[in-house]
Amino acid sequence: MPVPSSDFKKALKRLSESEKEALLLRAVRRDAELYETFRYELLADVTLAQIQEEAADRIHETFNLAVSGRLLNRSLVKALRASVQEAARARRVTKSKQLEIDLLLYILRLCIDNYSGQFDSVYDGFFNATARLAARVPALVLKSLHEDLWVEYQPELDDVLGELHKRSKSRNLKFELPRNFAIPE
Repeated sequence: MPVPSSDFKKALKRLSESEKEALLLRAVRRDAELYETFRYELLADVTLAQIQEEAADRIHETFNLAVSGRLLNRSLVKALRASVQEAARARRVTKSKQLEIDLLLYILRLCIDNYSGQFDSVYDGFFNATARLAARVPALVLKSLHEDLWVEYQPELDDVLGELHKRSKSRNLKFELPRNFAIPE
């Protein structure tokens, strides 16, 4: 992201209120993420829960669109990637790392509950992508959240990791998939 120069800041201060408003409206029309950020920060009726619900709906819709087609495994990998990007986008909009983690857990639960049949497919791309995400989330919880919240995420993470370890493909992974969410003492 470019850093605004001092000349840019001075020119911005010289603009009238109506010119600033027109410039801002033009910017938010071009950039959906910027619009969502301003919407979240400026409007009192837009809450974190509402942003989470909207992101979860977009993630669910992404997976629903992926279910069609011949190459289901590849489509699911693309949907998983797009969903992770949606979770990151929600974090950038709200600046809430807990929201991102909640959405990532929602994605994992969606994959396990609705598409676990694809884990046993000849193609292992979807299983590998899901396992990579499942391996990344515990580290993200430990790094991003306060230690008082770690215990709240332990049952869900243990369940997800246990579900993935039940599959025979978990033995052939090229990375370490933890068996459970170990909270450091």
